[in-house]
Amino acid sequence: MSALTELWVYLSREPLAALTATLCAWWVALRAQALARAHPLANPVLLAVALLAGLLLAAGVDYRAYFQGAQFVHFLLGPATVALAVPLARQWEAVRAAPLAILAAIGAGSLFAAASGLALAAAFGGGQALAASLAPRAVTAPVAMGVAEALGGLPGLTAVIVICCGVTGAALGPLVLNLLGVRDMRARGLALGTASHGIGTARALSVSAEAGAFAALAMGLNALGTALLLPLLWRLLA
Repeated sequence: MSALTELWVYLSREPLAALTATLCAWWVALRAQALARAHPLANPVLLAVALLAGLLLAAGVDYRAYFQGAQFVHFLLGPATVALAVPLARQWEAVRAAPLAILAAIGAGSLFAAASGLALAAAFGGGQALAASLAPRAVTAPVAMGVAEALGGLPGLTAVIVICCGVTGAALGPLVLNLLGVRDMRARGLALGTASHGIGTARALSVSAEAGAFAALAMGLNALGTALLLPLLWRLLA
């Protein structure tokens, strides 16, 4: 026991501990997903986050201390996002075949997401700060936090909401699309990318390269449109 304690003390002082814990949590989450036969509710992101949060709480490790080691994984998010251009380029002919339909679908989804966020804030009796925090909830976290701050919201709250929306959309989105009879992989990808940003895009890629490409396109255009238009609409309606 003393040897294990000394090993844990050593690892807890090094970035290797956080990186190892992150990779192990992801491996366990993938194994759990495989055991569940890739059921949509067995989302590896949700499982890994829950496992890591439990480990940090049990060990009494502060999140900032953990992130000092896990930032190496965080750094890879940039290259991973750029790499989404590869499946999109392979599906470019399908994208060029229906540009107006794609823009209409993404625009409608973006407007509905912002309107539903405002409706939730009003339903809970929140003020302007809560409404500004919920409005960009369907956009990828860095963009959503910037938009929320510009609108006078709480970026930290927005980040939590964005992650929850992404995990929920990735887990329940395929089930809802199946119930609605949506079988076209292009439409499924657009829906997941618009509503669930990066996590939904990852889920779409795990099912189909075509769905993943359209999800990546929807995620990017939704983020761009929200960042440009939502502040303007906010000023007009405020």
